[in-house]
Amino acid sequence: MTRIRIKELNPLRPRFEVPDVLVAEPPVERLAVTGRDEGSLELSLGPAGHRLLVTEKPFRMDLLQGRELLCSVNARGLLFFEHLRRRRDSFSDKVSSSVGSLWDKIKTLFHRDTPREPTAEEGATAEGQEDAAGGTEDAGDQSEQPTEAPADAAEEPGSWEETFKTHTDTKPNGPTSVGLDFSLPGFEHVYGIPEHADSLRLRTTEGGDPYRLYNLDVFQYELYNPMALYGSVPLLLAHSARRTLGIFWLNAAETWVDISSNTAGKTLFGKLLDYMQGGGETPQTDVRWMSESGIVDVFLLLGPAPAAVAGQYAALTGTQALPPLFALGYHQSRWNYNDEEDVAAVERGFEEHAVPCDVLWLDIEHADGKRFTWDPSKFPRPRAMLERLAAKKRKMVSIVDPHIKVDAGYRIHNELRSRGFYVKTKDGSDYEGWCWPGSAAYPDFTNPEMRAWWASMFAYDQYEGSTENLFTWNDMNEPSVFSGPEVTMHKDAVHHGGWEHRDLHNLYGLYVQMATAEGQIQRSGGQRRPFVLSRAFFAGSQRYGEGWGGPPIFCGNGKFSSRWTTDEQLLVVQALRRYGRDFPAVAGVLGNKTAAQVKSFVLGARRRFGLDRLLREREAQRGGDPPAPPPGEGQEEEEEEEEVQITGVSRPAPPPPPASHPLLGRGTCGPG
Repeated sequence: MTRIRIKELNPLRPRFEVPDVLVAEPPVERLAVTGRDEGSLELSLGPAGHRLLVTEKPFRMDLLQGRELLCSVNARGLLFFEHLRRRRDSFSDKVSSSVGSLWDKIKTLFHRDTPREPTAEEGATAEGQEDAAGGTEDAGDQSEQPTEAPADAAEEPGSWEETFKTHTDTKPNGPTSVGLDFSLPGFEHVYGIPEHADSLRLRTTEGGDPYRLYNLDVFQYELYNPMALYGSVPLLLAHSARRTLGIFWLNAAETWVDISSNTAGKTLFGKLLDYMQGGGETPQTDVRWMSESGIVDVFLLLGPAPAAVAGQYAALTGTQALPPLFALGYHQSRWNYNDEEDVAAVERGFEEHAVPCDVLWLDIEHADGKRFTWDPSKFPRPRAMLERLAAKKRKMVSIVDPHIKVDAGYRIHNELRSRGFYVKTKDGSDYEGWCWPGSAAYPDFTNPEMRAWWASMFAYDQYEGSTENLFTWNDMNEPSVFSGPEVTMHKDAVHHGGWEHRDLHNLYGLYVQMATAEGQIQRSGGQRRPFVLSRAFFAGSQRYGEGWGGPPIFCGNGKFSSRWTTDEQLLVVQALRRYGRDFPAVAGVLGNKTAAQVKSFVLGARRRFGLDRLLREREAQRGGDPPAPPPGEGQEEEEEEEEVQITGVSRPAPPPPPASHPLLGRGTCGPG
């Protein structure tokens, strides 16, 4: 693999570089100069025969293996890197500042004995000047002065402040975006950069919006759209009959990916005609990456086979966590099982209908006012409930959201506030927003001390009523802020180390899952594997557990839609990151579905994956009566006349369903 890093030589203050995603810094090999010319340099890259041609003006890099060109960097000249700079005040600002300064001097004539404390704004300015000075000192051996954008550059609207509906995003460091383009000759098909509700093969974005990577809580999103969803993995794969190549863009800020191709819009007949006439051009895909802040840090994964690219990516970000065995079984999740009686009724339903079930899930209604604890009226004996499930070798997964209810009588909130573990506003107060509990504050999971504290809260003596068969579902961790811009956190919120939220937004969900998984490991003394399902994710999240692909939604024609399309696209990185299939969520999130729809899905899924025999054996091992084979098992599918379509696969229609479905309990919607 080849790594390209472009940084500001002496910035006014440090620029954010993504931590905790790489398992280790990759080893560095010495480059050998094999040729040079005026304005260009040829370098050898390792023993595989790769060469790098570097051109000075215009700047360009060409990566070759032998005589084959694999990738060109900045071939279209789209490299950009906005330097940090000081704001140039407008005339009115200067007048206001001068008048204010004069008034301060007048006041000091009458108050010499009581020095004035600096205002919050002045203190922030002084602190920023100290940070800038520190950044200069760190790089003092390279240059005496920090680099700055040209003073005569015209300020564009929105450079220092932007408005989104009723929200204002201040930019104390000004515009800091970075970007770079890559040309891939010989490649017509590109994949990856999840999560998007789109086809497996990425479409060109010419004439439309680029693909967006920005973790968001999106309700009823559009299909076949490049809009951002819950998670982001900035990995793009290019594939042809000859080789596979990967581009891993290591940046956690809001990122856009523009894709163009010289074969876009051509039909198969048109391509064949070009080939027969000898005038067809070599297919080429061009990819442009753009991020709001940070640095350019990109890895070219050279393959050449798909498995080799997967191995190179895993060497950088880690392999998938080995799941506990129960995670591979049947999970039943629904919004919402309201109380212990509801849970017991659902459990009895599985037994009465001889359907194996390994895990039951609880959504937000199980918590006391959406706090990190059980509702004492609905779940007065959680430990007894969990022990009853454990006696039948069943597990439970409960939801734990990262937002914390602001309540002076809530121990968790008081401890977080006293320790200073909340994300801050740009003014230094605790950041608060509106979410399920009402007014909520947000723990700063980028702080290692905060993550250690969070992990300790999963100990059995801290998480009241918990047992070893209780596991966790981290939802709403994009983070979701109902009162925030785009239902997420303000970009000018401040995290540990003084970093703005804009710099690290896509990392937040990874850190929540990391801390939760560590808590489960610690509570067992390192003896049991954790199980943590996370809705938000980033590169490296695979080391800590599973990702949630979301529930399917029935269309009016009886077919499945929504996240099944997303899952199709996610399959390209299934070896790198495991996503939930959400088979139990067949009832959807928007109202109940008919019994026929539910049963047709369950039976179709069981037949499709050949699970029935294994499930019957496992239930027999539990001591229960083995479930009867589903109607029609063993018969040839040609004998069935009526067909239903499930997840795009035609399957025989099941016999008429029973009138009621106790498996679904009293809930009204699918999992949250």
